[in-house]
Amino acid sequence: MPRVLIVEDERKILNSLARGLQAAGYETVTAATGPEGYRIALAEPVDCIILDLMLPGRSGLEILADLRRAGNAVPVIILTARDAVNDRVTGLDIGADDYLVKPFAFAELLARLRVMLRREHPEPVLRVHDLELNLVERRAHRAGVDIPLTQREFDVLAYLMRHLNVIVTRDMLGREIWKEPEHALTNVIDVYVNRVRRKLERHDLRPLLHTIRGVGYILGEEPCA
Repeated sequence: MPRVLIVEDERKILNSLARGLQAAGYETVTAATGPEGYRIALAEPVDCIILDLMLPGRSGLEILADLRRAGNAVPVIILTARDAVNDRVTGLDIGADDYLVKPFAFAELLARLRVMLRREHPEPVLRVHDLELNLVERRAHRAGVDIPLTQREFDVLAYLMRHLNVIVTRDMLGREIWKEPEHALTNVIDVYVNRVRRKLERHDLRPLLHTIRGVGYILGEEPCA
């Protein structure tokens, strides 16, 4: 059972997250202050940390920076306020693996957590319906037909498949695949996603890759309007 450390000073949010994660099959350990969260992160084995940035005693950014300096590579999802863009950027630069903006949907947190844990314990083959991606051989096929992909197209498709049924923004693709900010790559990202879409689509197969206008893309079920 994966073990998740939640560091959050708002007791209502802390308890709600703990109950929800436990119901979803995770073991949880909680901390309501920065020093307590840092102590637990160093002393106890955890598979992921959900880390608020505004904490009493020690900020989430300070905790994250000290963990990375200590060689602790546990995946970290940071929780930030909607207007704290600089903190999100700083957190990612320091070593956060992902972030969620408050308020957020619990289902999205679960999806991002699943992605994080799969990344730590990767599967050799990703499967979505009749689409299969072999991460070792770097080969793809759908309904038994090979799909020729360039290296970048393969990386884009793998990222989308790991985020099954989760909206993936251009910012996420730019940051994770190109390692650059989205604003410098919008057209490039669109071109690659459209190339992947064309290679996946056949008239006799269900569409798998959808565009969410003004937001990004989703692989899997298209959200209802």
